[in-house]
Amino acid sequence: MTTKLNANPLVQYLQKPSGDFTKADILKFIENNGVRMVNFRYAGSDGRLKTLNFVINDFRYLDTILSSGERVDGSSLFSHIQAGASDLYVIPRFATAFLNPFSEVPAIDLLCAFFDKDGTPYDDAPERLLHKAHRALTDATGLTFEAMGELEYYTISPVDELFAGADQRGYHESEPFCKGAPFRTAAMRAIAQAGGQLKYGHSEVGHFTLDGQLYEQHEIEFLPIRLEDAADQLVIAKWIMRTMARRYGLPITFAPKITSGKAGSGMHIHTRLLKEDRNALIENGQLSAVAKRAIAGYLSLAPSLTAFGNTNPTSYFRLVPDQEAPTGICWGERNRAALVRVPLGWSAGGGMSRRVNPLEPPQDVDFSRKQTVEFRCSDGSADVYRLLAGLAVAARHGLTMDNALEVADRTCSDVAGAGDRRAAMPFERLPASCAESADALERQREVYEQHRVFSPGMIDGIVAGLRAFDDRRLRQEIAEQPDRMQALIKRYFHCG
Repeated sequence: MTTKLNANPLVQYLQKPSGDFTKADILKFIENNGVRMVNFRYAGSDGRLKTLNFVINDFRYLDTILSSGERVDGSSLFSHIQAGASDLYVIPRFATAFLNPFSEVPAIDLLCAFFDKDGTPYDDAPERLLHKAHRALTDATGLTFEAMGELEYYTISPVDELFAGADQRGYHESEPFCKGAPFRTAAMRAIAQAGGQLKYGHSEVGHFTLDGQLYEQHEIEFLPIRLEDAADQLVIAKWIMRTMARRYGLPITFAPKITSGKAGSGMHIHTRLLKEDRNALIENGQLSAVAKRAIAGYLSLAPSLTAFGNTNPTSYFRLVPDQEAPTGICWGERNRAALVRVPLGWSAGGGMSRRVNPLEPPQDVDFSRKQTVEFRCSDGSADVYRLLAGLAVAARHGLTMDNALEVADRTCSDVAGAGDRRAAMPFERLPASCAESADALERQREVYEQHRVFSPGMIDGIVAGLRAFDDRRLRQEIAEQPDRMQALIKRYFHCG
């Protein structure tokens, strides 16, 4: 049974996948498990989960809120909505229900969709944006889009000299040299119970001390799932991790940069395109033309994708030349310095396991579904819904570009040898500031506005917000005023 090992208590109790949840299922779980509160959750324009709490008075009241939702002030949630016409409805999405891991009173949480006064889905709502982007891609190509994120973050604790780790050598370190491992595993368990589809967790490279504090970098990575669901699980995970950190008394941050000279934190996004439930990125064991076209789309729109994935000035302290974070608009297979990376995809087949486990019988296993394409410049400041919608738009753009394969060939950073002409070729650079990112979005906005995925008003608001940082010369200025960099890092320490 597919639900047997699922960590979500609702899935276990109802014996069905969350995508099949109905209102009757939610009512049944609440009634039979002592649940006394319902919380509506929804993301605002700052990307954080907002909350509306309900105490369950009686069954009729519970049925009413699950059926009709509630109204909220949209102008306080979305900056481009005017206060004179701001009411929106929030309607719970039953497939997102999970048992609140923190509430003293047993509570069920549900993510919501937004509707306008006429009962029409609010076009600029986060979940609606993803739906439009996905539908436009599928209508144009017949492909479906899956995505997953990598959440990199730092834990901060007093310096502990017992089993001290090495500076910038924290990659995949274990206890006792990794002090933040217990928090990471506890957070992963809570995220899984809330419905998150997790791949793995581990410590990352970043490890240093600053002002008597130990900074340890970690990563929690998800599995590729349907585009609309991928954004939801990232937002829920960040909320869980921050809430748990507050209760542990262990500060964490998803900030792009903590200090100069140390590893910054990204939020890489892996993508996958499916055709009739088969991975379209692989053909005969090789990267397919579909994959290369999608990569060409990501690279063509890369300058403007930073408007969704790198949204405050500290993002551009991480995106500097000659560091692991990408700056050149190029791609490569297994190349971690490239903006778009094609990671190992098990193309060698399944024989490796039998070589180290000789008692296992031979297996003819198709691992092609594991292949993804990774977009590497975005960070924890990202608006997850806009970023994933933007990547779906970029994939559609590449798949319908006449010269996509030529673009993919021209921007490939892999070289056959030292004499290859591409080894020394300078690639176009990513924006170096929010202001440059805004310029790029202004230039490329037409692609995002096609098929009414991004509204002109939303693009106008994003451009204006980025330009308001007035950071076009910030890199030069902080070179002369290093204290200013730390002040900005402190200001945006809990971004996204």
